Amino acid sequence: MQTEAQRRATSNYRKKVKQLTLRFYPNSDADEEMYEWLKSQDNTTDYIKKLISADMQNRG
Repeated sequence: MQTEAQRRATSNYRKKVKQLTLRFYPNSDADEEMYEWLKSQDNTTDYIKKLISADMQNRG
């Protein structure tokens, strides 16, 4: 059971977390292939962050 202070701290933390939604559409073969590839990764969040980081470094 959380105390009131813990609930407030958790709520404040969640307000600071940033989140994006990525959609893959079923009528697109390319989307389906990308979705299956992404889901096959061990850690999808880490995989996407590494792709973004590499792209940022390549673009300077």
